[in-house]
Amino acid sequence: MKTTSWMVGTLAAALAGLWAAAAPAQTKVTVAMSGWTGFAPITLAKETGIFKKNGIEVEIKKMPTSNRHQAMAAGEVQAITTTVDTHILYASSGVDVTQVLVLDSSHGGDGIAVRDAINSVADLKGKQVAVQYGGVPQFWLAYVLKKNGQSINDVTSVNLQPSDAANAFVAGQFDAAVTYEPYLSKVREAKGKILVTSDQTPGVIIDTLAFQPDYIKKNPKVVQAFVDSWFEALDAIKKDEKKSFEIMGRDVNQTPEQFAASAKFVRWYDKAGNQEYLAKTMPTFIKEVQDVMLEAKLIRKAPPSLDGMVDASFVK
Repeated sequence: MKTTSWMVGTLAAALAGLWAAAAPAQTKVTVAMSGWTGFAPITLAKETGIFKKNGIEVEIKKMPTSNRHQAMAAGEVQAITTTVDTHILYASSGVDVTQVLVLDSSHGGDGIAVRDAINSVADLKGKQVAVQYGGVPQFWLAYVLKKNGQSINDVTSVNLQPSDAANAFVAGQFDAAVTYEPYLSKVREAKGKILVTSDQTPGVIIDTLAFQPDYIKKNPKVVQAFVDSWFEALDAIKKDEKKSFEIMGRDVNQTPEQFAASAKFVRWYDKAGNQEYLAKTMPTFIKEVQDVMLEAKLIRKAPPSLDGMVDASFVK
């Protein structure tokens, strides 16, 4: 009996070893992002095992926009989520990035909070504005000012992260602050005055997922798994919104109800939306963004090629 038990145990151990050897290895991908509501389905895909099911292990690193391309250049991260304008900033500074997926667009999720005496964009002239440098808040502020006959040089900018900008504004600091959800909700909850939201500039604040060109060439299956996982996360939200909002809200210290309120100002892009945007809208839009950034001197030079900054093959 002891011999038989020993043989069974040995056989089981051997089979376990074979199964382990045959199982596909999990490829690790580290993505740099923020707590922006639009990125939350990535957190959902990680926490619910969608990424793991698709053969990749994803680590999320929260870091300021201005640090993400440096982390990519150093090999600390393989993927970056941010706005189209910020990807252009990265490419113009020598860090090549290729966008493979449209994540979301802001529909009121970004805003310029102002004091009661400020009633128009023209009134911002000469005012002190809290705004994050090297990211979408600074680009969007420049865009809004340009559309209203001004430039970013007409205001006094103070560099603050979106969360800090919102907190400082609510605390009574600065004439104005540029921030986004979930931090913009703090301004709304404090009955702060919001002069402009991204709902008034539709299609301008667009977030995408990007990898470096060489990484894509060497790891197309990993990139595809990440893209597929995003679409599966959106399906999971449709199937159980309450549970999904609970998971995504927890990551940014929000209740499911608070997260739901933030999500109202964001549109997540499904597969059909990606196919439409990357093929028809992106080619024209990315050129317009580049022109605004050059004029506002947010970049010193244009990227070598805008064509190489987009690869729509993973959403087909």
